[in-house]
Amino acid sequence: GKRKIHYLFEDGKEMAEEYDMKTGQLVSRKWREKNTLGGSGKWQVEVGEPTSPLLGAPDSEFIKESSSNPVFMRKDTLSSFQWRIRNLPYPKEVYSVSVEKEQRCCVIRTTNKKYYKKFSIPDLDRYQLPLDAAALSFTHANNTLIITYQKPKEILAAEEQLQKELKKIKAANNGDGDCKTQ
Repeated sequence: GKRKIHYLFEDGKEMAEEYDMKTGQLVSRKWREKNTLGGSGKWQVEVGEPTSPLLGAPDSEFIKESSSNPVFMRKDTLSSFQWRIRNLPYPKEVYSVSVEKEQRCCVIRTTNKKYYKKFSIPDLDRYQLPLDAAALSFTHANNTLIITYQKPKEILAAEEQLQKELKKIKAANNGDGDCKTQ
């Protein structure tokens, strides 16, 4: 039910995207760069569930992050960028979400000074589009703060064009390839 697209760029960066086959919606996007010795670095999640540390890893046996800590992740819809921050129990009136145009980022603050977060929107940076405070909104439900930024028409048009291109691409390993063994 998912389609994975892997990109290799000339500057050595890699990007892997997963799309839902039915809706065409982006499920995850990860980036990886070469490290200083030329090997592959770790994947940095831009969209989707953050990767959890492997169970049984030596580091996680002794010191483990609290399960009640806020979890920040991005999950886009077809018409908007969306971020979800789980484990934030305060009422909606406590939160303030604003745009810092000079720093090209969004800022989440609480009046009780319990949570503060700055985050950028890499898609707008890639297209060199300005941040628009009117496109930003937020809601709170089930201990989760949901921040929504409506996608500009330039990005919607580019994503539509990308979907057309992706439909033309034939899958590399969908089981019906003519792989001959000797």
